[in-house]
Amino acid sequence: MPPELLRSLSHRNFRLFFLGQSISLIGTWMQQVAMSWLVYEITGSAWWLGVVAFSSQIPSIIAPVAGVIIDRVNRHRLVIATQSAAMIQASILAALTLGGVVQVWHVIVLSVVIGVVNAFDMPGRQSFLSEMIERREDLSNAIALNSSMFNGARLIGPALAGIVLALTSPGVCFFINALSFVAVLIALLAMRVPPKSNPLHTKNLLAGLREGFAYAFGFAPIRALLLLVAFVSLIGLSYSVLLPVFATRELEAISLESWPKWLVGLLPEFLHRALEREASTLGLLSASAGVGALIGAVLLASRKTVLGLGRWITFMPATLGVAIVGFSYARSLQPALLCLVAAGFAGMMQMASTNTVLQTIVEEDKRGRVMSLYTLAFMGTAPLGSLLAGYSADLIGAPLTVRLAGICCVAASLVFATQFHTLRSLIRPIYRRMGILPELASGIQEATQLATPPEGK
Repeated sequence: MPPELLRSLSHRNFRLFFLGQSISLIGTWMQQVAMSWLVYEITGSAWWLGVVAFSSQIPSIIAPVAGVIIDRVNRHRLVIATQSAAMIQASILAALTLGGVVQVWHVIVLSVVIGVVNAFDMPGRQSFLSEMIERREDLSNAIALNSSMFNGARLIGPALAGIVLALTSPGVCFFINALSFVAVLIALLAMRVPPKSNPLHTKNLLAGLREGFAYAFGFAPIRALLLLVAFVSLIGLSYSVLLPVFATRELEAISLESWPKWLVGLLPEFLHRALEREASTLGLLSASAGVGALIGAVLLASRKTVLGLGRWITFMPATLGVAIVGFSYARSLQPALLCLVAAGFAGMMQMASTNTVLQTIVEEDKRGRVMSLYTLAFMGTAPLGSLLAGYSADLIGAPLTVRLAGICCVAASLVFATQFHTLRSLIRPIYRRMGILPELASGIQEATQLATPPEGK
């Protein structure tokens, strides 16, 4: 593996965070899949899937307020608090489910709780990245590795959840998730984070909130990036809430009869039983999107510069759209998995590339507020998308719902492409000041050397 790919792991704090979070995120993805399965098992309704997804995502509307707080407090302690709260939420959900008393309203209330936690945790973790990385030039690599960690867990977690669900119950998945938070809490407590001044202490909450909005939406590139993320999250990524419907109604179940006999013979008996159940199909669908996202994250981590990310941001929504249109037509598992690999790749590349560009151009004292707006764009529109997808799927069917969403993503990509050159011209002066444009940086250096008389003259 090229050392350039892992350069941000040379920073001790980020290395601890990466190891702890890698374990914790597997549990998080297991819980997400198990929660969808539990709700669909109880209700048999796509609408209720949308309601639960809405409940977990709607609290992200408080993210701008969370961003002001993040810029005022110790981000290290904030992340410890949010991760602890998430562990408590998973523990309560596990106890209710394993105790056999869980009801849909329990899941909705606990989804709201984790939504509030995530409204602080997501922008808090994103902002904390800059404090874990001592060399600014390694920040883009840390963001990409953070995405690869998230999507590596997205690959392992759903597949593992599918097996656990087929053999046991959703409660076991929730219990595993609660245990997984121990790893990230140990990592966070082991960090050595130097104290940092917070100039925003001099401003009240409302003034800080107003300043953050004015800064983000007053600069066209930040505004356009946030709006594109919001649209893709609202329309394009809502396909994921309908995966249980596709797993149970639209796609053929996994049949080991079509597999090579030698491969089937290598599998233990419990895997035979697990793979031929619908829960495993759901796990594979979720994991396949994780495969594509992981490929994209590794590709981003291998890049040495942020230059060129604008083109990925421009065309990835169209790629996502084409992929989910293809998925909507699939009736067997193999083409469905291939389409979701492409969808996972495109969604991750657009979101992580946008994150990287934003973190590169944003001013440090406004980082928490801008990343909270990114969280709002990413998560705040998702609940509406989940409700819309669930309602539309009950009305016109899941395949047509996903198909229309894909067409809208292609249209959004084309609209953003018309603004691309204008937005790039506004960002380039920032890159010049930071020395990110190598040809300009070297030209300035040469001009300075020519203008400076040699020593002794």
